[in-house]
Amino acid sequence: MVKVEEIPKIYHTIKYLKLIQIFNRISRKFFSVKFKVASTECNNISIGWNNIPLLPSCYQGNERFKFLNVTDTVSDWNDNKKVKLWLYNLHYFDDLNQTGWKDRTEIHKNLIDTWIKQNPLMVGNGWEPYTISLRSVNWIKWFLSGNKPKNEWLNSLSLQVQALEQQLEYHLLGNHLFANAKALVFAGCFFKGELACRWLARGLNILHKEVAEQILSDGGNFELSPMYHNIILADMLDLYQLSLVYPELIPERVKAYWGSVIQKMFEWAAIMQHPDGDVSFFNDSAKGVAPKLNALQLYSKELNLLTHFTSDSKVFHLESSGYVVVQDQNNKLIIDVAKVGPDYIPGHAHADTLSFEMSIDGFRVFVNSGTSVYGLGSERLRQRKTNAHNTVIVDGKDSSEVWSGFRVAKRAYPSKPVIDESGSAITIECSHDGYMRLPGKVTHRRKWRLMKEQLIIHDQLLGYFNNAEAHYHVHPDIQIIESSCDDTVTLDLPTGVRYRVKAEGADISVIDTTWHPEFGLSIANKKLVLNFRHKEIKFFLTRA
Repeated sequence: MVKVEEIPKIYHTIKYLKLIQIFNRISRKFFSVKFKVASTECNNISIGWNNIPLLPSCYQGNERFKFLNVTDTVSDWNDNKKVKLWLYNLHYFDDLNQTGWKDRTEIHKNLIDTWIKQNPLMVGNGWEPYTISLRSVNWIKWFLSGNKPKNEWLNSLSLQVQALEQQLEYHLLGNHLFANAKALVFAGCFFKGELACRWLARGLNILHKEVAEQILSDGGNFELSPMYHNIILADMLDLYQLSLVYPELIPERVKAYWGSVIQKMFEWAAIMQHPDGDVSFFNDSAKGVAPKLNALQLYSKELNLLTHFTSDSKVFHLESSGYVVVQDQNNKLIIDVAKVGPDYIPGHAHADTLSFEMSIDGFRVFVNSGTSVYGLGSERLRQRKTNAHNTVIVDGKDSSEVWSGFRVAKRAYPSKPVIDESGSAITIECSHDGYMRLPGKVTHRRKWRLMKEQLIIHDQLLGYFNNAEAHYHVHPDIQIIESSCDDTVTLDLPTGVRYRVKAEGADISVIDTTWHPEFGLSIANKKLVLNFRHKEIKFFLTRA
């Protein structure tokens, strides 16, 4: 039963939903999937599938797979003792197209046979629409790479796509509906017949709408997660290659449009990645899930797409997605001046408005906490909260009301950032209204001022509050040396370079915490917590 005090939170969550999300969530409870005769006849292809592995193999030998940094056996596809996300990954069949896939052909054949035998129609995780979407694409890519499918496999695949078409995830939308549509297009091209024609038409129609909405004008994915951006970019490359394999089924204008979108997405990915070649941690992001940019660039090269991005600019304002990136010879500063995400689908959002990450001399120094777990537990919620990010928390409240595993009630909206590149410094200033819901009606205003060997961050809180803290999470490879002064510490980088941190208007506490660069991984690190003594404080980071 819903508690009375939770009603406002629920209201401020559901009021943003689209009618189709509400209608679809209700209608799913009142219908059952109906099947027609499965198709096993396939279309001819113009060229074979060029299977370019984007991620290392998850197969560990002896029927053991490693997902989310947990290694286990394929003993039960729906084992309630295993984490659901781990089981989902098992059902995806990603290993069919991962590094060294040719060496595991017999293993993969047996795995497909096992899945069909142990996953009867509409029973278990494997018949959920998202798992069908990813698995069906992986099977088809593997078949097109020279692995001749048995009729039994084709029969199962046809039934799976029939189930998918009747369970499209309009209650979720976003990356889930995108994956559904991609699978319909793949199956619609792969199979012959009336059903396949319908799948293809429906999938292309959905993608026409979703690509236009989900890929913003600056190239970023609208869920504002660098990890999911790279996942969708890999999907777009797959779709582009599919248009080469089936040129008579996918119109040239569609292929050309996909190619132009891919170019913009590569630019965004290059701007937003750290110098170490991996994603930054804003919203739900972690390493090891999405392909790295360099792997995606190799894939695009095989498709004859030009995707390398170079620029002499020091400042990049990704206005549609809401990030500002400043880069010079020594520093890369990535700043979040974005909304939490699309109003109707903030499921991967964190309360991280006006947070930032920073690399110096190629090493990550200031890092958001990352993402190691999904689900409904307390750790999932903790990782989404404001104090898990490099920004300011007021009166112990989050800047946006994140709750449950994937919910947001009242949320922060940022102002338009002001960027000044005059002189020897680059300045970015922005504010947000997330704390206006508090009794003191607080606005948080933050200014970053970056010079070659110094970063100054100026935080102002307009309104009334009891306590406030600015959190700065430090990468675990950085050594923190405390001093006798309450307002000063020293940071030693792996390069041997030393930086001095000094606070003005606040004391600095060094607090133990954890960093989560991958799912299933927790690494001890420390953060600097600046306690506001006044309504404004300054943070100085200076090369010693």
